[in-house]
Order: sequence, then structure tokens, then C-alpha cells
Amino acid sequence: MDHDLPEAGAAPRSNAPEFTVSEISGAIKRTLEGTFGRVRIRGEITELKAYPSGHIYLALKDEGAKIRAIIWRFAVPRLSLRPENGMEVIATGKVSSYGERSDYQLIIDRIEFAGEGALLARIEALRKKLGAEGLFDEAAKKPLPLLPRVVGVVSSEKGAVIQDIRTTVARRFPRYLILWPVPVQGQGAAERIAEAIRGFSRLRPGGAVPRPDVLIVARGGGSLEDLMAFNEEVVIRAVADCPIPVISAVGHETDTTLIDFVADRRAPTPTAAAELAVPSRADLLAAIAQTAARLVQCGQGSLDRARLRLSRIEARIPDLPGLVGAARQRLDDRAERLALAPSALIARKRGALDAVGHRLPHPRETLARHRHRLGLLQHRAAAGLQRLAAQAHARLARVPGAGAALARLLERRHTALHRLPDPAPRIAARLRENRLRLDGLSARLEGASYQGVLARGFALLRDADGEPLTSATAITPGLRLTATLRDGSRDLVAEGEASPRTARRRAEPPPAGPEQGSLL
Repeated sequence: MDHDLPEAGAAPRSNAPEFTVSEISGAIKRTLEGTFGRVRIRGEITELKAYPSGHIYLALKDEGAKIRAIIWRFAVPRLSLRPENGMEVIATGKVSSYGERSDYQLIIDRIEFAGEGALLARIEALRKKLGAEGLFDEAAKKPLPLLPRVVGVVSSEKGAVIQDIRTTVARRFPRYLILWPVPVQGQGAAERIAEAIRGFSRLRPGGAVPRPDVLIVARGGGSLEDLMAFNEEVVIRAVADCPIPVISAVGHETDTTLIDFVADRRAPTPTAAAELAVPSRADLLAAIAQTAARLVQCGQGSLDRARLRLSRIEARIPDLPGLVGAARQRLDDRAERLALAPSALIARKRGALDAVGHRLPHPRETLARHRHRLGLLQHRAAAGLQRLAAQAHARLARVPGAGAALARLLERRHTALHRLPDPAPRIAARLRENRLRLDGLSARLEGASYQGVLARGFALLRDADGEPLTSATAITPGLRLTATLRDGSRDLVAEGEASPRTARRRAEPPPAGPEQGSLL
């Protein structure tokens, strides 16, 4: 019977059954579902999160415990209300377990209002109270500095918050960081956070510990109970009294606490708070480069516009050397023409004088004519006086004593004849006066005469009647014309057959006019 004894070193056997993890998890699940079945649970909704799949995950809590819950996608449309964080509700469903995590949860298929959540009601009452005091007014918020020299952080020294802030600041623009470590949840956390904010406010600029230019109050995500330290009145009033601009970065983007209302800026995450506090060095360099490029472009544009304006003005400025050259050329031309003008003027005047000179009587002829007329008058006067003397002598001869009177009369006649003035000076004066008048008339005649035009190469056409022709349509073939030129006239005949009207006019003899008498 030795073979029935246990071998040396072998593990002792037990009567307890062995289960795998899946077996025990399934057994627990069956026990929970079989024992409780369908239940109604009253609690406050927290940690609500809706997934893109349509499922809603949440937790129900009261003062002493918390249970996870889930609302499947097919049950969401049948709910009578939309669940929100802080709502106190009565959830109806069944208790189940999640074997992969060894968690139990409530599968909710119905939700009813159970009253306003105690925590949210307390937070809302405090928000209204502080809002009425003006702590949340936009006018009280301070602007953030563009490039702070020192950044203060109020957060836990453990965890990823301070590491995220430090990494972000070092990446964007390295600045001095001063951390005031505080607990961010639990008993006394609110007082420690408020004291840290007041401690930063009491620092003096330029002291041993430099005063921050901007302050970040940060904490990671958590439940509403975890974030309650940042909803306390002592923290809110410390932020409102802080002279340093404050950035709140509490929880995740969907979490909202009262410190977000009183802070000068709110950031959804601690990383975003660091980005708000410190600008990006690359962005600043790019902005400076862009501004420099715009300044250069603006200056170049101004230079181009000034150059264009100068070019337009230069185009409107006259060419002074060209103008001087043209003026010199005109001066040379006028000088040359001025040198030739006297001789040309004399030649033109001589030609005009020659043109009218042959029609004017010679002064000797005029003088001879006046002398002849004067001689005739003297001869007639002497003859008349002799006749009168003879008649008077004959009458006086018949009168006694008339001889002496006749002798006196003859003597007076002889004296009167000798006293007559010499007509030669008067004739010379008349000649000069007539010559001046003749010169004036000659100038006027030359100005109004067409002889000057004929002298330049033009011709005057007249028909058989002596009428001037001014239109080409009046000249018909066979018409006899007279062309008057500067030095004479020529008879011409138009080429072609003459019209009947012109032929008749040419056949008719010119009307007989009075014969011109002699001028002398």
C-alpha cells in the first residue's frame, strides 16, 4: 500500500473547488443579476460622459458611496430627460458586473428627477452670491502680460500637471517658474490654495524671491467632489483680491468651477494655461519677421511711389538744353532773315514803286502844266487889263482933264503887276505836299492792291467781259481768258469745246464805252 501515500515534496491537496477568473466573474454576475434583478437607485449624477457610439457612462453617488452606471444607445431615446452632472435622479435598471475590470454597474433604462443635487445647489448659491458682489464682472479682469519674466504656479508638486506646464513653457519660451505646492483635494485643500495665492500676492517686485508676472492655478481632471476645493469661497475671494493676473486651469475642458468665473483667463487644460501665459518664441519671431517684411515692403512701396511721382514730374519738366538750343536756332534764323530783310524790303518797295510809277505823271510835266496854265492866266489878265485900259482911255479921252487920272491909273497898274509874288516857291511847296500825299496813297494802294499777291506767283483770271473768275466750275472748255501776272497779261483759251452760253458771250461784241480823253 506504499503506492497510495503521497510522494515526498508534493503540494498538499485541498477540497475547495478551483475556478478560473472568467468562471468566478460569471458566477458573480449571475449572482448579482439573480439576487437584485431590477432596482431603483437614488443619487446624484456625476462623471457624465457621452461617447460617439451613443452610449452614456455616468456615476450615481451620495454622501457615502458611488456606483457606476451605463445607458445603452438603444435606451437613450426612451429617456424622459437628458441627464446632466449634478442632477439628483432616481435611476431604474438592473445591476450587472463587468468581468474584465471586476466592476459592478447599473444598467439604466429609465431616469426620473429626484430633486436638485446638493453639491450643485450649494455651488449655484455661492455663484449667485459672489456674482451679486461683482467678483465675476469683466471690467475687473486684468490683462495678461505679453512676455512674463516669472510665472507662478499653484498646484500639486506631484502628478503630470506641473510637468506639462514646465514642458510647455520650456518649449514655447523658457521662463522662470515658481511652484507653490498645495494639496488640490481633500480636507483643508481650499485654505492651502487660498494661502498660496495670497503668498504670491505678498511678494515684492525685485525681492529675494521674485514676484510672478502671471499666476496659474492648475489641477488635473476629477469628479465634482475632487474639484470642490476650487468652488470654495475662500479660494474665489483670494483670486479676486490677487493683484497678479490669474489663469485658471482646473479639470478638463468640460469641467467648470467657480474659480473659472473669477480668474482673469480660463484655460481648458494646464497645457493650454501655459500656452496662454507664455507666447511661442517661434510665433514671435515669425511675427517680427512678418512685421519687418511688411515694413520693408511698405518702405519699398513708398520709394517706388516717390520714384514714380518723380518720374512723372521729370516728364513734365521741359528739356532746358533742348529749349536753349531751339531758341539759339531761332535766333540764328531771325538774325539771318534780319540781315536779308532790308534789301528784300527795299526791293519790294522798289518793285511796288515801279509798278505804280509809270502811271504817275513826272513832276516836270506837272510843273510845266501849272506854269503853262499860269502863263495863260497872266496873258489873259494882261489882255483884259489892256482892253479895260483901252476902253477907259477912249472914255477918258472924251472927258476933259482925264489924262492925268489915266496916267495915275497906268502907274498903279504897273506897280500892282510888279508887286505880284513869284509863283515858283508856291509851286515847289505844292509839289512837296502832293508828293507826300502821293506816297501815302501809294502805300495804301500797295496794301489793298493785288499786285503784291501777283508778285508772289499768283495770277488773276478774267473772262471776256473782264469779270474775275473765282470758281473752277465757271471755266468751260473754249472760254477765252485773260491771265494777269506781275509783269503783264496774256490771253488764254480753255481747252475743249466751249458751251453755247460761253460761245454766245464770246461772239457778242463788248459794249462801247466812252472814249478816254487825254490827260494833258
